[in-house]
Amino acid sequence: MATEERGHVVVSTALVAPITALEFMGEDYLLTAEGPVLSVYSLHAQPKLCGSLSVLQNYRIHGLRPRPLSDCGAEKHHDGAPSGVWDEGAELAVFGGKGLRLATLTAQSGTLQLSGPLMELPDWLLDAQWLGERPSSLLGVVLAHNTALLLEAKSGSIVCLRSCQEVCLLYSGLLIGSLWDSAVLVGGTVFNQLVLWRPGMGTQDRPASVERRLLGHSGVIFSLAYQPQAGLLASASDDRSVRVWSVGALGGAGGCGGGQLETACQRVLYGHQARVFCVRLAQTGVFSAGEDGACVVWGEDGRVERRFKGHRAGGVRALAVSEKQSWVATGGADGGVRVWRASRGQGEMESPSREDGEVVEGVVDLEFRGEGSPKAVCLVEGGTGAGGEEVEEVGVLVCTDRGRVYLRQGQDWRCVWEGDSDFQSYCVMEAVCVRGRGCVCAVGNLSGRVCVFSLAHPERSVVLSAGAGKVHSLQWVWPGQGQDVCLLASGAEGRVYRWQVGVDDADEEEVGITLTFRQLRPFLLPPCAKRWLTAAVTLAHANSTREDSISRDSTVWVCGDRRGSLLLYHEQQTSGEKHSGVREWRGPGKQTTDDSNDSDEITEEPEEIKSSGKETGDAGERGHDAGKDPLEPACVLFGLHGKQGVTSVYERDGVCYSTGRDGFVRLLLVRGDTLTVQRAQRAAKGMEWLERVLFLQERVEGGDCIEETGSVEDGEGEEGGMEGVNRGREGGRHTEGRVPAEARFAVVGFRASSFVVWDPLRQETLLSVPCGGGHRSWGYRLPPPPLSERDAHTHCAGGGLLVFIKQGGVLARYPPTSHAGSVAMAAGRTLREGLHGRGVGCVCRLGVLGRWQVLATGGEDTCVSVLAVHSQTGALRVLSVITDHISSVRALTALRRDGVHSSSSSSLSSSSSSSSSSDISCLLFSAGGRAQLQCYRLLIGWDGEGGQPTCQVSQIASHRLDEQWERKKNRHKTVKMDPETRYMSVCVVHDGPDRVLLALACSDGAVRLVGVSEQAAKVELLWECHYHQRCVLSVATHRLQSPSAQWCVLVLSAATDGRVCVWDWTSVLALDGGQSWEGPTAPCLTVPVHQSGVNSLSVWEEPGAGSEKERLLSLATGGDDGQLSVLLLKATFPQCQPEGAPLVSLELLSHWSEPLAHAAPLTALQVIDRSLIVSASPDQRVCVWSVGRDGSAGLRRLATAFTHTADGAGLQVWPRGREGAGAWAALCGQGLQLFRITPRGHDEEIDGQRDTDSKKLQERLKVALTTNGTLG
Repeated sequence: MATEERGHVVVSTALVAPITALEFMGEDYLLTAEGPVLSVYSLHAQPKLCGSLSVLQNYRIHGLRPRPLSDCGAEKHHDGAPSGVWDEGAELAVFGGKGLRLATLTAQSGTLQLSGPLMELPDWLLDAQWLGERPSSLLGVVLAHNTALLLEAKSGSIVCLRSCQEVCLLYSGLLIGSLWDSAVLVGGTVFNQLVLWRPGMGTQDRPASVERRLLGHSGVIFSLAYQPQAGLLASASDDRSVRVWSVGALGGAGGCGGGQLETACQRVLYGHQARVFCVRLAQTGVFSAGEDGACVVWGEDGRVERRFKGHRAGGVRALAVSEKQSWVATGGADGGVRVWRASRGQGEMESPSREDGEVVEGVVDLEFRGEGSPKAVCLVEGGTGAGGEEVEEVGVLVCTDRGRVYLRQGQDWRCVWEGDSDFQSYCVMEAVCVRGRGCVCAVGNLSGRVCVFSLAHPERSVVLSAGAGKVHSLQWVWPGQGQDVCLLASGAEGRVYRWQVGVDDADEEEVGITLTFRQLRPFLLPPCAKRWLTAAVTLAHANSTREDSISRDSTVWVCGDRRGSLLLYHEQQTSGEKHSGVREWRGPGKQTTDDSNDSDEITEEPEEIKSSGKETGDAGERGHDAGKDPLEPACVLFGLHGKQGVTSVYERDGVCYSTGRDGFVRLLLVRGDTLTVQRAQRAAKGMEWLERVLFLQERVEGGDCIEETGSVEDGEGEEGGMEGVNRGREGGRHTEGRVPAEARFAVVGFRASSFVVWDPLRQETLLSVPCGGGHRSWGYRLPPPPLSERDAHTHCAGGGLLVFIKQGGVLARYPPTSHAGSVAMAAGRTLREGLHGRGVGCVCRLGVLGRWQVLATGGEDTCVSVLAVHSQTGALRVLSVITDHISSVRALTALRRDGVHSSSSSSLSSSSSSSSSSDISCLLFSAGGRAQLQCYRLLIGWDGEGGQPTCQVSQIASHRLDEQWERKKNRHKTVKMDPETRYMSVCVVHDGPDRVLLALACSDGAVRLVGVSEQAAKVELLWECHYHQRCVLSVATHRLQSPSAQWCVLVLSAATDGRVCVWDWTSVLALDGGQSWEGPTAPCLTVPVHQSGVNSLSVWEEPGAGSEKERLLSLATGGDDGQLSVLLLKATFPQCQPEGAPLVSLELLSHWSEPLAHAAPLTALQVIDRSLIVSASPDQRVCVWSVGRDGSAGLRRLATAFTHTADGAGLQVWPRGREGAGAWAALCGQGLQLFRITPRGHDEEIDGQRDTDSKKLQERLKVALTTNGTLG
């Protein structure tokens, strides 16, 4: 057995765990419980964290019962005016597990403080209720074995203990009533029944009888709620249902309510897809939340009124509704807290429509009554109405198959433009809004004509020519600040005709605006099927470095076509080109269109041309002198987005974001004449049709807002307003020497028949509207925030106006809004960010930025999260979420790359080369299920404005063992060998000049060696050996230097048979790029250590031990048997060895073990400074052990800390800096916890508190329980 010496202190500094309790304090504060920590948030205009306090020590908080301080004898306001119930604060009864403690909340400052010792009871607490007249401090407590306890909270004395005749285990309990004698206990039993009994009716010798039973559930009951005004009781069950019972008045004179059992169940509510964990009753309806992550608001008729969903995975564990039913708070298993608006505002749309019998909230028919069937629709800003008045409402623009364009502003439709016969049966339409100048519309037809007109003066239309064939698509692109908008028309034979369109004020003799056209050199698309343009964006001077060949007078165009290719064009704008081969003309109201002209010419009056002082010309075929030599692409990424095409391309901070109908968002960089893919991010499962991205801007409190107010128009996904594009560009500016934040964005697209807005960072659906699918014209626009909230940026990506065409009609979905007109709270606000909703399987430290510890975690939700944890405040920021894995992530390792910025592995922005030396640059390797290995380049630093850590991710390479098998034709006819191979562990063997060598432990019994080339961006399998013949759980590596200065590489592997194998991999150091490796077929040493699987390995060299030809190695192992073992190995370097012989021989010298190091499997361990071992286990303990030099002193336990991270799976330990200052430890499992390990007596703050009052209280409780009775 190990001896324990209290020589170290382990203190928890940060915790991310499931939220298990929530409680509103009026409408101003929200209390949250995470593990033993109680936090209070202010819900004013800018929600913030006011304070946190550890209340229950080693117990997890499961319930909060507040009581106003005024009930406790606090004085009223000096002026005698009535005050709010919670104005002075509250006294809180906090309980969970077997612990109960009192705390006080001060309303003015929002601070928490303890007001009593920790009381520990011998049974689990399910509920607590304040009883008696004020200022009494009596508490009624419901215990898990159907027992009730009356407790004097201040002194901790037990007044009485009552049990029920029905001796059973309760999954939930609720005590109803204000007096002990008449209180009613409702218990949700393990046999799916609700039992009602009164503790006051029993005595110490005679248990109380069950007075009423409620039957109907087919699963255990997890939660109970009671509404005294209506006499309703609600229960949430494992059977996915919520039942509402009409039980009448409970407690007081009404007793247990009475009534017949057959008429008790009023409603059965089915709407959840998994178990229902929480239920709350309010005057407006029923609120429930469950394992499916949804919070459902039920109407009086039993239908789903609203559904909130905002947690990543694992479900909702806590639910609270404010007293006025205006706020709803949800706490998830991911550790996140979301607040939602429950009440509808005056401006909220309530008109429903029906979709296949289902009511779709907020979707209305705009009752289009124009001539013909609508074919194209888009949204425009307000402008001039039919009577000349100014209209601020967003307008709906519709083009029909009769060649007419209709505008709806207000409630009426009016025809604004009518084309000739050439514009009938087929047309494409796009519109752009110019700030302060109104909107301009372009319509193309089959004969190559493009009609451009202002919505304010449609009679002044101008017809342009885009060749002789069909106009496939139209694009409006704004090149940048101070430049005119560009119109792109994709014609026949892959030609894209371009005009620069100026929107200016008219001359003095005219009213309105004048359109000025300047013809540009056309683009030529590469030969392919479906040869037309679908998206375009400009990058003026983007990523231009000293090495680049791009001049400062050039404009870079990145375009996407219908074939799925991305194209790069360089447009030089030298002084000679600005007036050579470019035609420019004005299109005022005096222009006339001659429809009989075969060349579609536009004739202009000579007087106006002369007065304008511009070069004369026309828009007909003769106006294409500049188009004789089209501009060809400098770079083509053919079919990058698949055969279904590119849907949009946008730019942010010099990074291009492209979407396509292949389900991916790709991040690209332009470097010289090369367009390179930096990262490909998949959207939600089943969401293959992506249309565009919406850039978000993160608020300080954690919510998100949109950086642009432009609209998203139809299937082409073009920007609908220059104002919106302008904001998107300016929002990305950064400071020299800083790392700009990776853009936060939402994805707009279609999943099956629904229009969806998806947040890839939080892995949640922001909006889903059944519309019929993506084969239709549509428009999506986000409203500007109210004037009072423009600085707060409170509007959200899911709160926009959606217009679409369906079955010959024009439908619109109006977003729900709050009373202030903002949609932010209708979409939810994040008070605390969540992590992985499911288990976190591995954690890896990447570095430190100031006081932020930067970590990477991988979980069962197939995601890798890069996050920063503040070591003092415990604040957590999720910097990036990587979703490329198709199965759970089991192992992570990182390799620092400080000061290295190669062209192939540079960050997402050109400013990375000038980043601060304190920035973190590293390679991150992630491995997991389906034998998948991913490699990323991370650059982590500070942003340019807020001083917050940011992360940029570049995808280097990926690899799967069955990639070749999946490429085979008719593979369904062959048997796939071991389809469920998993990578269990990974470590870096060698960091070479051309590639990084990794060792992998595999579930199919193999140890594999792979090479990752950063320059070539590929992963190669170099060697594999199936020596273990069973699942390999862990792998580690160590390098030894021989007396002749030669390096020896040792790799250790361990499997489920409890044996540890040591391999000599020295020859891998001589591998050249592209070479495979003929490795050993057997290890050089095999040692049986554990009875079952070895989960963790750690090896280190003993300094100063051994002789010149010998080295001593220590090896620590942890296994499924809960044993901690330390082995001492001797490595000998022979003097004379033949060629090809092993460089080193190994021998086992000694073996020490601690059989009961943990009460559960030891899942992770790591070594600090060669003398301290930190171990973790699902028994929720973190232990610190000392190892004597050379192993002579054996193992000694130095410290043990309780952790609130259940199912501990991964551990990462690193020193705090200077020698002797201790270490940091990060433990992951069902959450994440950061510990500070310091030697006792160190000058750092330590937490060695001993609650002596709690010890004395335990003795009183034991005596009281013995006197009053025993627990049933």
